[in-house]
Amino acid sequence: MTEHEAQARVVLFSGGIGSWAAGKIVAEKYGTDNLTLLFTDTKMEDEDTYRFLRDAAENIGCPVTTIADGRDPWQVFFDVRFLGNSQKDPCSRILKREQSRRYIEEHFSPESTVIYLGFDWTEAHRHDRAASAWEPWHMESPLVSLGIDKGAAQEWAHREGLKRQRLYDLGFSHANCGGFCVKAGHAHFAHLLKVMPERYAFHERREQELREHLGADVTIMRDRRGGKTRPMTMTEFRERLESKCNYDLFDWGGCGCFDGGTND
Repeated sequence: MTEHEAQARVVLFSGGIGSWAAGKIVAEKYGTDNLTLLFTDTKMEDEDTYRFLRDAAENIGCPVTTIADGRDPWQVFFDVRFLGNSQKDPCSRILKREQSRRYIEEHFSPESTVIYLGFDWTEAHRHDRAASAWEPWHMESPLVSLGIDKGAAQEWAHREGLKRQRLYDLGFSHANCGGFCVKAGHAHFAHLLKVMPERYAFHERREQELREHLGADVTIMRDRRGGKTRPMTMTEFRERLESKCNYDLFDWGGCGCFDGGTND
């Protein structure tokens, strides 16, 4: 099946600028009669991301189809007794990948459906991973095909009259999970502490609660100073920043919910 032969089109709609642009491209090329904007709600998105989802869907001309497990990432960590980190992400596996795949398998056929992702041209490697992980479904990333990056997508959205998500305005590289992600690096967490200290405090508290619940020295982050790697809590990292200690300014990490991620 080619993209033109598809009878149904599903955009994995995350609330980020890339998925809006992907949806807009598909709607302008094929119309909206057979288009689904599929949003998997982690129950931990930023308030303004929910606003953007509504505005973006109205701009595209297609309602959002929202599905949810009902839990947020921290509830998943408690239930599976595992704290997500840069290597394993039960949160996105359960709340994003498994939810979306289950819905798509129940409502669509791989022989007549194309699934669209919001990766931009700098993320072609992520598209390749997703295409492999989602077989036998046919995957397309319109921004990759057209050579569009997120900056250009933001400019396009502005011309369309869409107000940017506040997480982008606050300097975050993605608009998922309210600025939080277990795959984030030290620079990302330092930024979260700086611009949203109350949100950092929430995740710091939940990490400590899970550590006590499991009775284990589990953490999201790692301390790699001195050539050795050891667990580092969000509390320790905050205290290090408050004492003006250095951290890796370039370690932003990255969200990878729909590129196949990691298996656990």
